[in-house]
Amino acid sequence: MIRTIGIVGGGAAGMTAAILAARNGAQVTLLEGNDRVGKKLLSTGNGKCNLSNEKLGLKMYHTCSPRRLEGWLKQFTTEDITEFFRNLGVLIKPVGDGLYPVSGQASTVLDALRFELEREQRIQVRTNFKVDHISYTGREKQILLQSGGESLVFDRVILACGGRAAPKTGSDGSGYKLAEMLGHSLVPIVPALVQLRCREDWFKSVAGVRAEAELLLEDKKAGRIRERGELQLVDYGISGIPVFQLSGRINYILREKKEAALKIDFLPGYAKEEFAEKMLRERMPVEECGTVEEYFTGVLHKKLMTLLIRLAGLRPSEPAAGADPKRLKKVYALCRELTVHVTGSNSFEHAQVCAGGVPLDELTESLESKKAPGVYFAGEILDVDGRCGGYNLHWAWCSGYLAGVFAAKHGED
Repeated sequence: MIRTIGIVGGGAAGMTAAILAARNGAQVTLLEGNDRVGKKLLSTGNGKCNLSNEKLGLKMYHTCSPRRLEGWLKQFTTEDITEFFRNLGVLIKPVGDGLYPVSGQASTVLDALRFELEREQRIQVRTNFKVDHISYTGREKQILLQSGGESLVFDRVILACGGRAAPKTGSDGSGYKLAEMLGHSLVPIVPALVQLRCREDWFKSVAGVRAEAELLLEDKKAGRIRERGELQLVDYGISGIPVFQLSGRINYILREKKEAALKIDFLPGYAKEEFAEKMLRERMPVEECGTVEEYFTGVLHKKLMTLLIRLAGLRPSEPAAGADPKRLKKVYALCRELTVHVTGSNSFEHAQVCAGGVPLDELTESLESKKAPGVYFAGEILDVDGRCGGYNLHWAWCSGYLAGVFAAKHGED
């Protein structure tokens, strides 16, 4: 018997699920609320589409159900992704640990997926179809999807409608409402891979500065987490890859009304032991320098160095020879440990992904809902968020692939 499958959401996970369900004999209708599929995919990897990462592993993700996630990741690896896209005609190359299309264009990946959707006779794509209700109907326990006044009925449904990040691309959180209609709970949803806002009032003076740095987050639940990379200082706080990696965890800390402080080391390549004393000994004697500003020239970006001098209680223009040695030492100490207090993050509009969503332990090993048999889940709607570097897109391919196969083969021996 040919099964009918309705897939809600035409993003990376939804398109993959549609292709695999059709290949496994199902008649598929892919429902997308936008006027075209794959809109969010075009912005991934800064438009270059970081498809996956060679360092794939459980430690690259956050979820409340790590064992369940680990099992799925083992079923769809980086080798499987490479093979999947090679069969679609997309050549893949490694860039560092990441995997990218040789073309360097996300549009290439989207085109390959679109063309496959069009080639596969078992797939019908319907755009501008925003599902707002899901329920069961009839004796056969078929699943009813409604959009405004129109209704469609399917044997199986896959919810792959994204989270709340980048709502302009269609991820407006509506999928969570559908999940709740089916009786699912939600792990609290917060922005992740996003910029952080800080309490300090001096950020405008260093806005635009970029610096290699190591960030340290200390939390009773999370422990000590360090992230290193290029830090970007903006007028309201901090941005950059190391900030993005910490942002989801920090948003959960703030959600509990706890203080979130980050310690920044602007010289992570130098040993910390007696660093200030060593620098004071090795640099030109203060007596031979003019001003304090001149004395610290060459250590960090000029704007940043000026800020640290002021925070240490010195004036950049005062004579170095007459400066308080303890305050000179404090400048070096601030180079190694500048504490900033995070008050929040930018909104979902600026976030690359969400943390939280439908708990994985409310699904079977086949990604089928335990609350609503016949309904499967894939992608960002689930409580899985990964680090920067292609991990979130890998989860979309992985979960979409598996959900498509399992939904099509449901009930087979």
